[in-house]
Amino acid sequence: MKKQKNKRIEIEFRSRFDKKRYNKLEKFLKTNAKDLGKDDKNVFFFIFQGKLLKVVDNVSKKTAKIVLKLNKIGHGSDFEEIEIPINPLEVTKTVKMIRSLNLDGDLMESFQKRHNYFYKGVEIALKYSDHWGYHLELEIMINDTIKKWRLNKKLKQ
Repeated sequence: MKKQKNKRIEIEFRSRFDKKRYNKLEKFLKTNAKDLGKDDKNVFFFIFQGKLLKVVDNVSKKTAKIVLKLNKIGHGSDFEEIEIPINPLEVTKTVKMIRSLNLDGDLMESFQKRHNYFYKGVEIALKYSDHWGYHLELEIMINDTIKKWRLNKKLKQ
């Protein structure tokens, strides 16, 4: 298998739960993981057949970006991701531009209360949003497709 360069592949698993489990996980992570800080985001999701386009306004870090995930939302745990940083002052204009293209996709806006941690080589985002409720995301970013299978197994464990 030939090594592919310059690809940004996200391996990700999610789990949804109630507020009681959220509080237990938060306590565990504060005690046992490296605290990466608050990471609140306002996200505009454009959901297309087989792809997900997002405009992400990271209100905690005062940054923004456009992200294209090359998979259908909720299908699979690893996929290529393309990111383009934008000026946070351009988020509204960017969303308006994408909406104006009249592409065949649904728009969903979601504010995510997030806090990130690093535990055993995995980035963990403990989250709450109106659309998803309490949940967590386990994520590893790679650029080597050969490592994908091993890291996918690590996240499942």
